[in-house]
Amino acid sequence: MKFTKTLIAELLISASVIGFVLPAVAAEPMVQTQQQEKPNVVILATGGTIAGAAADKTNTTTYKAGALGIDTLLAAVPEIHDVANVKGEQVAQISSNSMTTEIWLKLAKRINELLKNPDVDGIVITHGTDTLEETAYFLNLVTKSDKPVILVGAMRPATAISADGPLNLLNAVKLASDKDAKGKGVLIVLNDTINGARDATKTNTLRVDTFQSPELGYLGYMEGGKPVFYKQTTRKHTNETEFDVTDLNDLPRVDIIYSHVDDDGKMAEAAVAAGAKGIVHAGTGNGSIHGRTAPALYEASKKGIPVVRSSHASNGPTIENSAAYTENGLIDSGTLNPQKARILLQLGLTKTNDPAKLSEMFKKY
Repeated sequence: MKFTKTLIAELLISASVIGFVLPAVAAEPMVQTQQQEKPNVVILATGGTIAGAAADKTNTTTYKAGALGIDTLLAAVPEIHDVANVKGEQVAQISSNSMTTEIWLKLAKRINELLKNPDVDGIVITHGTDTLEETAYFLNLVTKSDKPVILVGAMRPATAISADGPLNLLNAVKLASDKDAKGKGVLIVLNDTINGARDATKTNTLRVDTFQSPELGYLGYMEGGKPVFYKQTTRKHTNETEFDVTDLNDLPRVDIIYSHVDDDGKMAEAAVAAGAKGIVHAGTGNGSIHGRTAPALYEASKKGIPVVRSSHASNGPTIENSAAYTENGLIDSGTLNPQKARILLQLGLTKTNDPAKLSEMFKKY
């Protein structure tokens, strides 16, 4: 079914009875002094389920992600304008499973440009949940400001019954407007929870409480519509990092290899043949490597292709557990999951391919 403007309008109007409403006409216009006192927040939209549209309001799994533009999302939550002076920009309009380095760099450069402006107090990024954690961690490493940068998404399309996007978006603007969010790195807010970009991951394919930090926990909560923090990360981020995307037009290729029974090293060999500049091995347990795969990874390391050991276990750090791994220059990922280890290795490779120096980065960030 085609998602025509008429159909989308009908679905949004139908959904208004359950809280997804179009803006009412204000009884009295705001005076200019009141507008100036509110924080200034820019929303950068990239698409995703939060901007998704389905053929009917009971459909929560089969829909077109990114169907709605930022203006439509803002019109559905007029209460946002009571919180901040908000401006929206459409950076991309995709389903986030198709996120690219090109969009990452475009987004990062625009964020840094906006945050240099003293009149911009915070940034919100609407994003699909599939790769939201990866974009968040990338921005956590390359944003050059301590002003709040908040990523937000939804698990149900905008046209669905009990769509979670409108309240998530309102909470994101509240968080970006809050002085307590300053200096805490890039944050993720969904389902009334506040996660740090480094530790959060998508844990469920369907549930609205999908984003969690399974081992290290939430940083805070939205309590009665106000952000409340209980802790913060100790790892360096944003303007404390050495990474700069100003002159970058691409990132080095890094492939992830997932360990399994009967692994034989062929995927590691294929990654090298494909031109990988680095490899992340998603091992078993404490980053363990199949005996038939280890030689291929050691050979890659000898060729100057750094290899990072991570794990496909959901909890726990990957730390040194084999003299052979250390002797062959393999790098431990700590608590970073494979997809985030890949991002740090990509950025690290823009500085060096020395395993010792890269290892220090994994201890720092």
